[in-house]
Amino acid sequence: MKHKILIVSGDPNSINSEIIYKTFKNLNAGIKNKIYIISNFNLLDKQFKKLKLKIKLTEVKSLNELKASNKLKIINVPLSFKNPFKVSPNEASKFVIKCLNMAHSLAMENKLKGIINCPVDKTLIKKTKKIGVTELLASKCNIKKNSEVMMIYNKNLSVVPLTTHIRVKNVSKQINYNLLKVKMITLNKYYKKLFTKKPKIGILGLNPHNAELSKDSEEILKIKPSILKLKKKGLNALGPLVSDTLFIEKYKKFNVIVGMYHDQVLTPFKSLFHFDAINITLGLNYIRVSPDHGPGRDIVGKKKANSLSLTQCVKFINQLKT
Repeated sequence: MKHKILIVSGDPNSINSEIIYKTFKNLNAGIKNKIYIISNFNLLDKQFKKLKLKIKLTEVKSLNELKASNKLKIINVPLSFKNPFKVSPNEASKFVIKCLNMAHSLAMENKLKGIINCPVDKTLIKKTKKIGVTELLASKCNIKKNSEVMMIYNKNLSVVPLTTHIRVKNVSKQINYNLLKVKMITLNKYYKKLFTKKPKIGILGLNPHNAELSKDSEEILKIKPSILKLKKKGLNALGPLVSDTLFIEKYKKFNVIVGMYHDQVLTPFKSLFHFDAINITLGLNYIRVSPDHGPGRDIVGKKKANSLSLTQCVKFINQLKT
């Protein structure tokens, strides 16, 4: 029975140690027993002490080692640093990539319920020539290009950006039937696998008011024809929908809203649910989730970090049937 939950501590120059502490402190003993952290033991120890957060740490060599539930189990990854909250970009980058590689290897051994990676500054992933953690793990899983899906989840609604971290001026060039087909088939398949039901999918247009559906618009030339083809493949999809009114009330008719670009769906979603959301990567060979926020470098050391999203990540993976 797979029951262990692996947390990658992520960006060392961040609020991650704080949200790990706050989450771990509020979990029951049963869940605490399942948690293992991939990080640097000395880094976390010094960060907790600097923040005056009292927590017991213990180093383990593998997922087979069991310790007292009140201790945070650390699988150590080497890291050179002088100031625990000012690790050099080069060292931080090497550390983050090592941690993610280790997490991937352990997940592929099929002994985990899932992995959670704490927030990472995307510039730390650049040396891998990938945009971010999602793309890095997808490449390591040998996933076909664009088959991975970033889904931001709350029990009341999920959103998916068709394109993720690209400039707005490039969005229109990326939209086509093949991209929609690959993303929507992955979404449909893995949503059913996770939640045992076929999702009702609302697909947004690109332009304000869907460009009034003019003949030369992306809505008429690309999006609407793609949706019709997807419906013939059995997807329960409706669109193109108008984004400026959907998130007032109409979103409640759907399980998932798909937008053409990142902020089109992430901005209204976060306005609705704030930190009560998690990022789920669909399409990998294992379950991977992460908090739906960044490393919070502007509040490092101020003990103001909100740990709700990480807590929801842990609870989500814990309740999965394996």
